[in-house]
Amino acid sequence: MIIVMKNHATEKQIEDVVKWIESVGYKAHPSIGVERTIIGAVGDNRGKDVLKYAESLPGVEKTMPILKPYKLASREAHEGNTEVAVGQVKVGGPDFVVIAGPCAIESEEQLLESAYVAKKGGAQILRGGAYKPRTSPYSFQGMEEEGLKLLNQVSARTGLPTVTEVVNPADVDLVESYADMLQIGARNAQNFALLKEVGHSRKPVLLKRGMMTTIEELLMAAEYILSEGNPNVILCERGIRTFETATRNTLDLSAVPVLKGLTHLPVIVDPSHAAGNWRYVIPLSRAAVAVGADGIIVEIHPEPEKAVSDGAQSLKPEKFYQMMEELRAITAVMRH
Repeated sequence: MIIVMKNHATEKQIEDVVKWIESVGYKAHPSIGVERTIIGAVGDNRGKDVLKYAESLPGVEKTMPILKPYKLASREAHEGNTEVAVGQVKVGGPDFVVIAGPCAIESEEQLLESAYVAKKGGAQILRGGAYKPRTSPYSFQGMEEEGLKLLNQVSARTGLPTVTEVVNPADVDLVESYADMLQIGARNAQNFALLKEVGHSRKPVLLKRGMMTTIEELLMAAEYILSEGNPNVILCERGIRTFETATRNTLDLSAVPVLKGLTHLPVIVDPSHAAGNWRYVIPLSRAAVAVGADGIIVEIHPEPEKAVSDGAQSLKPEKFYQMMEELRAITAVMRH
């Protein structure tokens, strides 16, 4: 249920409504807009009729049911677009944000060189995997905490905020102590225990679409995080599994405008994992700008042929610089 406050509602009236919502067993999620405040009341639907009584409280204009199953992620529950701060970088605002770095952290030298390439090219956020969920148990699984320490050190040297994947609920506290944003990868898009745990985190969450996940299921996954109290979620389209074998996955660019119509959360695109081949990353990145995405996350590596993970889809420095030049030209036309 959405409780719409009057234009002139005071802070005390808003606080009183929040307390009343919590007193009847629901969680209150205020959203302060330019003109008015709306408060989402989320909880067990079986007792939702009691929320209609909110209309009798001082400062309340009306109550409205939220029709979508994803209550907090829905545009009905939030006025305007959400901007998510990753360090000093805002995703979901007027700027097209580029996240770049290696798939896996391999060494201090490799990560530092990748970070300098990312920064020189104009990327705003550094990515790097310390924990790698792999299909084969014999594949490289990541440097774990040692990798997190390297990521933190490189961030301090370059000034780039960081994002890295967390794969286990037990590791959330550890990962958030080193990184500026937590990533939930495609294989964990419906790991509900993990989604709930990052919902308690103080750090923003980059939620990737699962390879077999519908748009509604992606939004319901985001709802798990939002409902636990973390409002800072960025959605990522990274390709879905289809019958096509020419690319690693099929990038669903239509998901971007669809999501933009359904949710207030920022939406970015991962062309690297979608394509599986560096040759397609630049054109797909251009398409991401054109279709209205808030940014992209791409993989770069100083020597992709020596990468321990996903070298085939990683851009060499010169190709990354080329991509960034092209994106700047397109964003100058599309977003300003």
